[in-house]
Amino acid sequence: MNTTLTHKIIFASLCIALISISSCATSPEGRTQLKLIPDDQMNAMGAQSFEQIKQQTTPTKDKNIEQYVLCIANKIIPHVKQNPNPDQWEIIVFDDAQANAFALPGYKIGVYTGLLNYAKNQDQLAAVIGHEIAHVIAKHGNERVSTQMATQTGLGIASAIFGATQSDNNALILAGLGLGVQYGITLPFSRSHESEADLIGLDLMAKAGFNPAESVTLWQNMSQAGAAPPEFMSTHPSNKTRIKQLKQRIPKANVDYQASIKSGQRATCKP
Repeated sequence: MNTTLTHKIIFASLCIALISISSCATSPEGRTQLKLIPDDQMNAMGAQSFEQIKQQTTPTKDKNIEQYVLCIANKIIPHVKQNPNPDQWEIIVFDDAQANAFALPGYKIGVYTGLLNYAKNQDQLAAVIGHEIAHVIAKHGNERVSTQMATQTGLGIASAIFGATQSDNNALILAGLGLGVQYGITLPFSRSHESEADLIGLDLMAKAGFNPAESVTLWQNMSQAGAAPPEFMSTHPSNKTRIKQLKQRIPKANVDYQASIKSGQRATCKP
């Protein structure tokens, strides 16, 4: 590799490093985050995306299910320091068979009715809703977008550097960089978000009077939903990994759960 090319790579690396350092934040679990987008802009993007989803996916007409989900969410949200007002959150139950839920910046949460086939009681569903609330308050959406922006910047610089030499080996290097980004940065980073949301959500559900031990049963149920790709190729931790991490956190969450019971705050949401 010639001296000019080496200098270009070093300069590009320094540029990316400076962007990262200047935009560092800390998650509720103490993990360093990269956030490049202002919160109000992320919230606007989340609201716009949520409106599109509402236009494309039919909300449930079953008022009992809707009230059940809202009951659980409204028990958890007051324990969210960042925004404890349930009126400022929008939670929609969508009539869809997939066993899933999602969260968007701007305090938006969607729950699909198919999830109720696996979240079989209020505590198990609270584990999912707490998880989605955690994604919002930990600002994982901002982190994902920021990581993708930084990644694309780095790949663009690498493409400009290597593409100029017109070498067959350079094409292989660029292809390798793409795979390296996917399996070395993007997917594991997403798994860290999921694990973090599991733990934050566990604490929230326990404080709200939901049994944290049921989070393990939920993921045992979810393992019946079908085969999953190997964990290193997945954006989510394996169910086995999630269960292990939750079991390690449950003793801490149980302290808050028992306190909620003693104060008469045990949740009683019914479909």
